[in-house]
Amino acid sequence: MSKLVTIYGGSGFVGRYVARRMAKLGWRVRVAVRRPNEAIFVKPYGVVGQVEPVLCNIRDDDSVRAVMQGADAVVNCVGTFDAKGKNSFDAVQHDGAERIARIAAEQGVARMVQISAIGADADSASGYARTKALGEEAVLKHMPDAVILRPSVIFGPDDQFFNRFASMSRMGPVLPLVGADTKFQPVYVDDVAHAAVMGVTGEAAPGVYELGGPDAESFRDLIGQMLSVIRRRRFVANIPFRLASIMGWSFELLQTLTGGLFKAQITRDQVKSLRRDNVVSDGARGFEELGIAPTSMEAVLPDYLWRFRPSGQYDAIKESARNLRME
Repeated sequence: MSKLVTIYGGSGFVGRYVARRMAKLGWRVRVAVRRPNEAIFVKPYGVVGQVEPVLCNIRDDDSVRAVMQGADAVVNCVGTFDAKGKNSFDAVQHDGAERIARIAAEQGVARMVQISAIGADADSASGYARTKALGEEAVLKHMPDAVILRPSVIFGPDDQFFNRFASMSRMGPVLPLVGADTKFQPVYVDDVAHAAVMGVTGEAAPGVYELGGPDAESFRDLIGQMLSVIRRRRFVANIPFRLASIMGWSFELLQTLTGGLFKAQITRDQVKSLRRDNVVSDGARGFEELGIAPTSMEAVLPDYLWRFRPSGQYDAIKESARNLRME
C-alpha cells in the first residue's frame, strides 16, 4: 500500500501545492481542514480516493489524532493573521504546532515538516513572529528531526500580497505602503511546496531552511515591478510607522465594534513586523542546500496579474493595435 501523508491546512495557499506534489509522487494524501466541504477541489489532484479532505480542528487533541492515524508523515501548513479570538496566534501557531508534533511523536510518525516564516523570533515585538518561533521550538522538542521551512513573503496565483496591492491600485492614483523601504525576498509558492515534499520524503536533512527567491528588494521596488506588470502608473506613498500604528489601532477597534464585519486593513502587529527586513539570513541553509533553483517573479507574475491591467486580457491586443497604427 502507498504511503500516507496528513497535511494540516492542506487546502490553503501553500498546502494545496504540497498536496498536489505528494499525489503526483503516488502518496495517499489526507487534507486536514476545518471545512472539508470547501476543500473538495483537492480531490482531482490524484486518482479516485487518493486525496481526501477530512475535518480537523488543530485546537483539539482528539481531532488532530484522528486524522493522523496511520500517517507516515505530517506537514503543518496552518497559520493565521488573527492576534485574538479562538484561532489566535498562540492557539494556532504555537499551541497548534505543538499539538501536532506531540501527537506525531506519540504515534511514531516518521517525518514532520513545519511551515514557519522568516523573522520567527521568540523575542520579537510582533506576536506573529514570536508565536512562529515558539511553534518551531515546540515542534523540535517533540520531533527533533523535523524539517522547518521559513519562507519570505510567498507569491503565486492565489497570494494575498501582489493580488492585494494590484487590486488596491485600481482605486486611485495613490498606493499607500507601510514600510516602503523594508526589504523582502519573495518566494514562489510551488518552490516552497517542493521543499516541503523533500522534507516528507527524506531528501532534505532535518533542520531549519530559510527560503527566499532570487531577488531581495524593497517593498517599494516590488510594488513598482507589480505596477509595471499590470501597466498602471501610481504614486507610491510611504506611511510612517508611527502613523501606521495609529491606523492599525483604529482599524482593530472598528473590527471589534462591528463584530468582525469590518476587517482591519492593517494591524499594529503587522506594523511591527514591517519594521524588519524579511530576507534570508547570512549563512542560513536554503534552496541551494536543497538543490532547488528558485523561480523569479518575472516568470510568474504576468500569468496571474494580467486581470488587473486596464483592459485585462485585451490589454496586450490593444497595445499591439496602437503600434500598428503608429507604423
